[in-house]
Amino acid sequence: MTDESQGAGQVPEGDKPFTFSDKRKVDPATGAPREGGAPAADEASDVDPLSGLDFEPSAETAELEKAKAEAAEHLDALQRERASFTNYRNRALRDQEAARARGLEDVLTALLPVLDDIERAKAHAELTGPMAAIAEKLDASLARFGIERYGVVGEEFDPTVHDALMHRTTADAESTTIELVIEPGYRIADRVVRAARVGVVGPE
Repeated sequence: MTDESQGAGQVPEGDKPFTFSDKRKVDPATGAPREGGAPAADEASDVDPLSGLDFEPSAETAELEKAKAEAAEHLDALQRERASFTNYRNRALRDQEAARARGLEDVLTALLPVLDDIERAKAHAELTGPMAAIAEKLDASLARFGIERYGVVGEEFDPTVHDALMHRTTADAESTTIELVIEPGYRIADRVVRAARVGVVGPE
């Protein structure tokens, strides 16, 4: 065996293994100051990590929980007030719309005799000149407020919106239709203010 094989794996004299000592003045595990060097491992495990704190955690926790409870109460009260206001606003809007519809219906009911006279004059070609222009403006005003006139010759008879004052039968009819409009009907949106008064013809 050579000298090289005998010296393999041996640390040369003067080259010692690297070591270090913990000289920190504050224990990194507990945060407490060290006295006389680093404590042993078993001693460090027995140290209370909160022993160096200068406040009472239990008192702070109680104050935090109290503040959270008060915040939750305020939030709940705010949400109730908001829901109450939303319900009030929606109810006020519904009441306002209902009052508007009633007002339109009252005005339309009062105007029905005048509107019927205008329609009769149109049917007899008696509405000419300035009166014809006034009638057109009146129709435009009614349409602007959502008032609709309905009921025309040839329209399918619907007993829910038509009032048949006359009825006759014929062999040529396949269904019951309007053949004469005595007074047109008027409605506001889906609400019928007056049903159309008509004469109808139907199959035998």
